[in-house]
Amino acid sequence: MDSKPPPNFPAKDKHFEPRQSSGDRRAIGAAIATVAIAGVGLSLSMTLLAVRLAERGFSARAIGVNAAAGGLATLVMAPFVPALARRVGVKPLLIFALLAGAACLTALAATQAYWTWFALRGLFGATLTILFALGEFWIGSAAPPPRRGMILGIYTAGFAFGAALGPAVLAMIGTRGSAGFVAAAALFLLASLPIALIGGQAPLLARPGRTSVLAFATVLPAATLAAFVYGAIETGVMGLLPVYALRSGFGAATGAVLVTIFALGNGVLQTPVGLISDRFDRRRLLALTAGAGAIGALLLPVTREAGFAAFAALLFVWGGVVGSLYALGLAYLSARCRGGELASGNAAYILFYSMGMLIGPPAIGLGLDVAATGFFVALALMLAAYFGLVAAS
Repeated sequence: MDSKPPPNFPAKDKHFEPRQSSGDRRAIGAAIATVAIAGVGLSLSMTLLAVRLAERGFSARAIGVNAAAGGLATLVMAPFVPALARRVGVKPLLIFALLAGAACLTALAATQAYWTWFALRGLFGATLTILFALGEFWIGSAAPPPRRGMILGIYTAGFAFGAALGPAVLAMIGTRGSAGFVAAAALFLLASLPIALIGGQAPLLARPGRTSVLAFATVLPAATLAAFVYGAIETGVMGLLPVYALRSGFGAATGAVLVTIFALGNGVLQTPVGLISDRFDRRRLLALTAGAGAIGALLLPVTREAGFAAFAALLFVWGGVVGSLYALGLAYLSARCRGGELASGNAAYILFYSMGMLIGPPAIGLGLDVAATGFFVALALMLAAYFGLVAAS
């Protein structure tokens, strides 16, 4: 188990005093519910935007660049989140982010211009940066250490199941008109209720950690790179799997179903893997997960030739395998940090996740433009590179 902080981290930060006990289940449950509901709206809007752009004739690369706007915004926003949380407060800032996200989604329905969408997705990405950095900080700081992996597994599973529901909702309401954007905005408004009503008292953050956000790349590279790789894969798959489906003859509705299958698989293994990570070396588990994910990505185009059922089944399993990267990396990070360092570490985690969002979709889109199987080759290469780096460290 990776339970001890590195030498330059304080074992205890006296400037960090949570108002609720570490076992406050209501607060943890409210934070998980908030992120899960927001995940429905996020995945619904990402799938809708990808389908709309594809139907208008944009290339996979152009769709990937548009999707990467959120990652670009996070590169700017993430380092400032801890300071904003100290000034405004964790709970008010979370609610503000959800309301601002709903406003961005509503604005997306009012225009069809490519670069206006790019700008709005950038603003939306900034609100998501606040949501995930502070939500994960809240959960990680409240979770009892012996059950931290399990609780973070439940959190990532909740988000994954929420993300799986989004495309399913879109398949029911359709991709035409503004109904999809309005539904996504309504979900973000709904997501503010658990935190506002039953969130309890949020943890206080009296001063910044002694390790800067960007320094975590060298302090805990296995964790930050897990966030980077997963950000690239999740955003690329959710944004471009519908495009792959259109080019493979599946159709737009089936593309949304495939995203749902990926997201459902993503959620199934999170809690079991979290339990395992409470008992074994998380760095080794990260390497094994990346290796299995690389192999699975190469097998997916083979099963596509065997029929839809085989492809969908492997996609479900593969989604569970690669989805474990996020929970494992986050648990690894949370176990190694304390107090103010945890807030900076969570901001760093989201920063590197969003770097993946920025780089992943264009790279995966380039592979898809070369050939349909290039979509999966690009995914396999990312996972193999991460496996090599962690195994060699």
